[in-house]
Amino acid sequence: MSKVKISLEDLLDSGAHFGHQTKRWNPKMEEYLYGSENGVHIFDLTKTKPLIEEALEFLTKSAKEGKTILLLGTKKQIKERVKEVAEEAGVPYVNERWLGGTVSNFGQIKKSLTKMEEMRANMASGGYAKFTKKERLLIDREITRLERFFGGVQTLTKVPDVLFVIDTKRETSAIREATAGHVAIVGIVDSNSDPDDIDYPIPMNDDASKALEYVLNLVKEAILEGKPKSEEVKTEK
Repeated sequence: MSKVKISLEDLLDSGAHFGHQTKRWNPKMEEYLYGSENGVHIFDLTKTKPLIEEALEFLTKSAKEGKTILLLGTKKQIKERVKEVAEEAGVPYVNERWLGGTVSNFGQIKKSLTKMEEMRANMASGGYAKFTKKERLLIDREITRLERFFGGVQTLTKVPDVLFVIDTKRETSAIREATAGHVAIVGIVDSNSDPDDIDYPIPMNDDASKALEYVLNLVKEAILEGKPKSEEVKTEK
């Protein structure tokens, strides 16, 4: 069992129980719902809590086994926290947009990562000194663009083993790729989502920043719990 403790009260306080409008629901989510209030579905958090526990246990076990866990969360209200949590836990992340091919065509992703590293090294060593000021500016912009999209996965050496997804409906292309590539998926599924392709679904609000931050912190704790102590990333500034 994971040692990470989950509080029903904290889930409730963070607004994790609010789903989408009842007219925008997916009937496959019915078993996780308590009812509705003012036209909005309400999650049964007594069902959500054990599913979070199961997901955290799987993440701890995966980290213990040295598996690669990738965090994916591109929503505006949470993308910075996704980056921070991933860096604190020492795992790769995607917080801009899903990079097509991360699972299905990893060789292409590796090429982009190599290109970014080479351009960075050239810029740092003065390798672009002979270029005009305008050309150097364009190169600098390209490095910034590559860092924005690929910076979070620069430590990836292979296809990830586990994908943790915030908002599985939004990230359908990632879910499709991971499913086809037999990558285990842990995902936050809201009342409008399809839980069928998610190995470890976490039924809850996928919009409330406070709720997402709470679960992300649990995810970080679970991953760090499984990692060998020598691998733990220091979070102190």
